[in-house]
Amino acid sequence: MFGRVRTAPQNEDTAFYPRSPYGVAKVYGHFNTVNYRDSFGLHASSGIFFNHESPLRGSNFVTRKVTLGLSRFARGEHIPIELGNLNVCRDWGFPGDYVEGMWRMLQEEKADDYVLATRVTTPVRDFANYAAEALDMGLEWLGSGITEHAIDRETGKVAVKVISNLFRPAEVDLLLGDATKASSRLGCKAKVGIRELAAMMAQPDYEDWRS
Repeated sequence: MFGRVRTAPQNEDTAFYPRSPYGVAKVYGHFNTVNYRDSFGLHASSGIFFNHESPLRGSNFVTRKVTLGLSRFARGEHIPIELGNLNVCRDWGFPGDYVEGMWRMLQEEKADDYVLATRVTTPVRDFANYAAEALDMGLEWLGSGITEHAIDRETGKVAVKVISNLFRPAEVDLLLGDATKASSRLGCKAKVGIRELAAMMAQPDYEDWRS
C-alpha cells in the first residue's frame, strides 16, 4: 500500500503509493472500508498490516524461499538459492501478533484505521543470515550487486547467489511501520522478533526436508 515511500517509518497518515496490482487492490479495499464507515456508521476498521510470515508461507515468497533452500542445503543438497535484490528491507512480523491486533480492533467502541508492524526493518540478506544461524550454518558474503553471493563456511560451496532477472521492475526498497497508534490505543505489541521468526520458519523446513 505504501510502495514508493516518501518518509520512514510509515503510519496511518503516510500517503499511499502502491507499486503492484496487489498493492493497488489493497488501497481500494482500505478506502472502501473508510467510505462505508463514514457513510453508514459501520463498525469497520481497516488494518494496514506490514509483512507477516510463518512456516505456512508459500514457497514463492522470499522468506520461505530462503528457509526452504537453506534447509535443503543443510541436508546436503548443495543447490544455491537464487534471489534478487538483497538490499530490499521489510518489516517482517508473525501472523499471531497481527491476528491478536485484529481482535483488539474489534473490541474498540469506535472503529478506526491501524498500522500493525514490528518497527524493525531487515534486509533480505540479514534474514538469510538469521535463517542460516538457526540451522547452524555460517554464511560468508562476497562480491557486490549482481555478483554478490554467499558461501557456506563449512563446505565452501555457494549457498546463495543473485540473479539479475529476479529484480522487480517496480521495487519497494524500504518498509518500516510505525505502530504507535495500535500500541497506545489497543495495547498491541510485536512479541516475535525477526531472529525468532527466521528460526521458527527454518527449523520446521529442515525437519520436513529430512523426513
